[in-house]
Amino acid sequence: MLDAVVVGAGPNGLTAAVELARRGFSVALFEAKETVGGGARTEELTLPGFRHDPCSAAHPLGINSPAFRALPLERYGLEWLHAELPMAHPFPDGRAAVLARSVAETAASFGPRDAGTYRRLVEPFLPKWDTLARDFMSLPLTALPRDPVTLARFGLVGLPPSSLLLRRFRDERARTLFAGLVAHVMAPLSGFATGAIGMVFALAAHARGWPVARGGSQAISDALAAYLKDLGGVIHTDYQVKRLDDLPPARSYIFDTSPTALARIAGFGDYYRDYRYGPGVFKIDYALDGPVPWTAPQARRAGTVQIGADSAEIGTALRAASREGRAPDRPFMITVQPSVVDPSRAPEGKQVFWAYAHVPNGWTGDLTEVMERQLERFAPGFRDRVLARATAGPAELAARNANYVGGDIGTGAVSGLQILLRPKLSLFPYGTPHPAVFICSSATPPGPGVHGMSGHNAAKAVWRRLRQS
Repeated sequence: MLDAVVVGAGPNGLTAAVELARRGFSVALFEAKETVGGGARTEELTLPGFRHDPCSAAHPLGINSPAFRALPLERYGLEWLHAELPMAHPFPDGRAAVLARSVAETAASFGPRDAGTYRRLVEPFLPKWDTLARDFMSLPLTALPRDPVTLARFGLVGLPPSSLLLRRFRDERARTLFAGLVAHVMAPLSGFATGAIGMVFALAAHARGWPVARGGSQAISDALAAYLKDLGGVIHTDYQVKRLDDLPPARSYIFDTSPTALARIAGFGDYYRDYRYGPGVFKIDYALDGPVPWTAPQARRAGTVQIGADSAEIGTALRAASREGRAPDRPFMITVQPSVVDPSRAPEGKQVFWAYAHVPNGWTGDLTEVMERQLERFAPGFRDRVLARATAGPAELAARNANYVGGDIGTGAVSGLQILLRPKLSLFPYGTPHPAVFICSSATPPGPGVHGMSGHNAAKAVWRRLRQS
């Protein structure tokens, strides 16, 4: 009998398996697809030689993850590559605000009226970032806070809606960039704790940047898988799990799946009936005949580029997708240009480029024309650089990764109390009705992102149980 069986080889399932194997437990991992990766994969989606990330591409939470930082992933081939600027937010007039490694450079891009406000907002937390990140990403009761005072101060700033936080800024450049940071998790700007989301992304950039993985996001998953095998763990791919009986006998089962899938496989009925899924995304991967022709020079130096003319436009786009059930006319977009720092991703002189916009959950339309029209506002002549494109709406994304129910790449709405208390209103979110069955996907705290902390936190709950039994 195995100590642990993990279902799903995304970053969280892989991390959970590694954490258990590191502590001497026997572990087997089962993945439905032919390769490991989940939301951290790399594939040739357009033309030969162009290597795209079907989901996550830039990794501010990955390089800052307490779980990843404790593992020897560099020994297994993971190398972080940093663009000159972690992120830029261009405006239609050719200017841009930036999220730089330097707080001073970031503040200066907002203009004199908001520079001091921004510094006062982030500088008190930056020296304590590592402790704050561990406390923030380990909630709820997987560990006692190491610095409860700083965590409480952060909560006072971050728990109110981000729309209140935006009022601290006097000019639109700062408001727009910060609104875009919040929109990475597809939450309306007026939602509970959305200020904390924006703060985490900003602090992560100042602490360690927003890198890409050399060769693509698959490098993260491959490093975790290689380390797991060295620890004695066994990985089975191309293995569909429909019932618990499909799995070998084990003392514990950990699922890197959606709550919906777990309930179906484990026979939990309507246990997760109140769990809500969020908006979907429409994603386009591009093969380009050269760099994106951004009007703003800062955007040409950035790894990630946010697209939204102002905070009002971003807010309108978020409401359209999350509340009004329609695709936005001028979508907020997140784009990543890995070729800025990694020429191995495309043939010489060519580039890969990645963009997505928010749409309602399960939306079935085609947003290509709308997205490219939006891109042309900030990069005139963009279409002339396109050699090929691969589009994926909610249905295609869900087919690639079953955790993305209705195209929700966060595996659950990041809004209301579900931002912190997911997938149930419980202090022990990794447990289920069965004492030997656990969940470790992005549906559990700390939520979406390639950081492995949901798997790390779930593994803690599992090894405590195994040592008691």
